[in-house]
Amino acid sequence: MISKITSCVTVGLESLPIEVEVDVSSQGLPSFAIVGLPDKAVEEAKERVRSAIRNSNFEFPGHRITVNLAPADIPKEGATFDFPIAVGILKASGQINYDFENTILVGELSLDGSLKRTVGILPVALFAKEKKLEKLFLPAVNAREAAITNYSKIFPTRSLRELFDHIVGISTIIPFNGLEIHKKAEECFLDFDMKDIKGQEQAKRAMEICAAGGHNIILKGPPGSGKTLLARTLPSILPKMTMDESLETTKIYSITGLLKTDEPLITIRPFRSPHHTTSHIGLVGGGQHPRPGEISLAHRGVLFLDELAEFPRLSLEVLRQPLEDGFVSISRARGTLCFPAKFLLVAATNPCPCGYYQDSKHQCVCSSGQILRYQKRISGPLLDRIDLYVEVPSVEFDKLTNDNFSPENSKNVRTRVQKARDLQKKRLEDEGLICNSEMKNKHIKKFCPLSSDCLKILRIAVSRFGLSARSYQKIIKISRTIADLEGCLEICPNHVSEALQYRQKVDMQ
Repeated sequence: MISKITSCVTVGLESLPIEVEVDVSSQGLPSFAIVGLPDKAVEEAKERVRSAIRNSNFEFPGHRITVNLAPADIPKEGATFDFPIAVGILKASGQINYDFENTILVGELSLDGSLKRTVGILPVALFAKEKKLEKLFLPAVNAREAAITNYSKIFPTRSLRELFDHIVGISTIIPFNGLEIHKKAEECFLDFDMKDIKGQEQAKRAMEICAAGGHNIILKGPPGSGKTLLARTLPSILPKMTMDESLETTKIYSITGLLKTDEPLITIRPFRSPHHTTSHIGLVGGGQHPRPGEISLAHRGVLFLDELAEFPRLSLEVLRQPLEDGFVSISRARGTLCFPAKFLLVAATNPCPCGYYQDSKHQCVCSSGQILRYQKRISGPLLDRIDLYVEVPSVEFDKLTNDNFSPENSKNVRTRVQKARDLQKKRLEDEGLICNSEMKNKHIKKFCPLSSDCLKILRIAVSRFGLSARSYQKIIKISRTIADLEGCLEICPNHVSEALQYRQKVDMQ
């Protein structure tokens, strides 16, 4: 007898339907085979399913069992097929009589027949909602994750036996409905605050512009000047995540298994800080079965690269396309996958190997050749994709010990940033954009008209500093952000002048 159960496989960030066909034949020697391009985890489902069926007080058929995962040309990986395979065997052997049409089953089985937490449930729930399927049976521990889609046909199942009891009417699995998402108070969870930073007023101003417009920034200065602290305070001034942003980020964390059970929806912008020994695959994603890397895990959040010059050249160069396009394309023989990567890059670097080149308090011990080679580790094309370049000098002793001066806290800065983002969202809503950094050339022409005085300043800057076309556009976008922070409808010459302060030193290198 043949049974058919529908399940799902996640390819990239999207789920595709998989038909689990099970044939229990009395002809031939007893065996258990799974076909349809399964990986090792799916192959090992045979032992989990056999034990789960027996320990759930069902009879495992002593016949020839063939499981086909169709379509056969799509690679199948993970343990999500345990549940549908087990149910398919029970139905094909006549132990369950139930119509599973318009129903999806996903989940990993324990040896005792209980359902364990399974990764990648959110894309499955979104697929079931989009196709308007009648039922989605999944592990009870994943119910909160699936419920953030507002899909009302979620049936949280604890075990194989519980599903059987539900089918025969012994007990009822109540649909999981009405999950209320409580967003954390953003001011409470952060360990770093702008008020903790002594001095560095120009750097803090640059961080505010960076947060308001979603601009990439590089911090350059001697050791101990506060570069890392500045970067770690950035999440405290970033605007709140919208629901669409939260869902995008949650999908990425769902398929990578990094989503916390008690926090089904990510409402706090990610902050990722990979070590400089991270490989380029770990940074951008990839592998035999492509998975998101650090830049995708930082989607709609912050990617902090400390000691930028210590990263391998290949790892840095692969950042060019994601920085420009907002996504990363990973091509393999079986196809190409795209992962979103709209992150805010914050990089920190020293000016030389010892860190004290041109420092007023310490003498640099590096030769001119060492300094030149160190600075050339970061290529010009990569620097050209960074919007803000900020020198972070050593903090004066008087500022460190001055308790009479209280720096502005993150809450106040964030209020200004949120107002600027709201202006940008209203302005760019019809274009499908969120912040100024996402504007392309056509958007700049439409939303960033420049007066003759502004054009005069830019003409001099392009001529004197040899700015590229990309740098020219970035200056205009930064000027637009500075104007938004001040609540100005038009870009003024002072906005352009301030924006140029964050580009000159990059282009003069």
